[in-house]
Amino acid sequence: MSELEAFKTTVETFIADRNMTPTQFGKQFAGDPLFVFQLRDGREPRTQTRERILQAMEASEQENAA
Repeated sequence: MSELEAFKTTVETFIADRNMTPTQFGKQFAGDPLFVFQLRDGREPRTQTRERILQAMEASEQENAA
């Protein structure tokens, strides 16, 4: 599995586990309500963008666990 495929899987799992809409995720973590839809359509975000989103997702999980 490539890094991009792993990122997509992580995003989709995060959305499903939290009952978020793709639009909510995009707004909160990417600043782009269409982010997930474009990701599903083949968008390939830069490595820096993927890392920033993964860090924000991790921070969100830590906040919810506290």
